[in-house]
Amino acid sequence: MTTAEPLGAVRERVLAALRQDIIAGRLRPGDRLVERELAERFEVSRVPVREAVRALVAEGFVLFETPRRAVVRRLTVTDVDELFELREALEVYAAGRAAERAGRDGLAGLAEVLERAAEATRTRDAERITDLNTLFHDRVLAMAGNSLLISVMEPVGGRLRWLTRRNEQWPKLLAEHRALYEAIASGDPARARASALAHVHANHRATVRELFGEGGADGEDG
Repeated sequence: MTTAEPLGAVRERVLAALRQDIIAGRLRPGDRLVERELAERFEVSRVPVREAVRALVAEGFVLFETPRRAVVRRLTVTDVDELFELREALEVYAAGRAAERAGRDGLAGLAEVLERAAEATRTRDAERITDLNTLFHDRVLAMAGNSLLISVMEPVGGRLRWLTRRNEQWPKLLAEHRALYEAIASGDPARARASALAHVHANHRATVRELFGEGGADGEDG
């Protein structure tokens, strides 16, 4: 006899799939999330779909235009600026701490991520590049050795991944990550912080250009 999948597990499966669809651009800003259609797609009841959509609202990916109409959120320049301000504050600090605490194993793991990212960049595998870039920053946070820092970043991690997916200057991103790796490996916290700051600023500018054009014209929610 087959054991039914627990409701919580169904919800998490649907949530993960929808989140990835948004990050990868398969669901675009303004697209509607219709419970009936999603329930049919995932072959589940509407209950886990409804819960997954509410979770996406809490994570900042989706909003309710009306009580019964959920759509993928359109980010504004202010949204982007605020997320990058948070990223700057936390990731620059993390890079400095990582430089102070980096051990041989941590650096080897970071270098291995860069090798995989280089291969993904050569093949222009967008989703894999995004996954590996996220993993690179996760490893830097782990090397900083501050569990509270990781817990603060976790709630906005998905939205940051969504934003950075819009930046397709992949060779430049790889070069910036290599520079950050070298700075951390040097053991010089000031150098690591400066490298992280330059990387965040460059990514911020590229993301704003991609989303809003050279003028950075603000979008509207809804």
